[in-house]
Amino acid sequence: MRKEVLFSGFGGQGVILASVILGRAAAVYEGLYAVQTQSYGPESRGGASRAEVVISNEPIDYPKVIAPDYAVFFSQEAYSKFLRTVKEGATVIVEKDLVPHRDFEFEKKLNVIALPLTEIAEETTGLSLTMNILTLGILVGVTGIVSKDAIEKAVRDAVPHGTEEINVRALKKGFELAEKFKP
Repeated sequence: MRKEVLFSGFGGQGVILASVILGRAAAVYEGLYAVQTQSYGPESRGGASRAEVVISNEPIDYPKVIAPDYAVFFSQEAYSKFLRTVKEGATVIVEKDLVPHRDFEFEKKLNVIALPLTEIAEETTGLSLTMNILTLGILVGVTGIVSKDAIEKAVRDAVPHGTEEINVRALKKGFELAEKFKP
């Protein structure tokens, strides 16, 4: 089993942190192999940001995502640039308020979850920047790529000290939302 996950958006949205948390959940708490890679534009906040996680139950021979099984798009630029790289049937999560121009014809081949993620995060925790953790909850809840327990432990490990509970609240809201989208 090799699963490839792409996270993309712009700097400041927690794209890289989300990928690190997912990789940690897989490697540390699920005993799987995981590789996380990242790239971002010259400006950290506001520049293009992309992070990848490859998870497998066997040693990983190639660390880059080739054709994502799962993708998360937090910006129009990310969506436009990477949508057509995902596998047919892939689960794709889209921040619908930040991706106003969508390719609905191509999306017919995918399992697309489009929600106002930033707004939901703000309503849930009072902080829009918990949107990445909310999205991890949706991703894990829908796909089961790692267990809910593993992702919660990884969130608690990785977020800044003192923000654990607010981030876990966002994560659990993601789990709750995922129930509506399970195949």
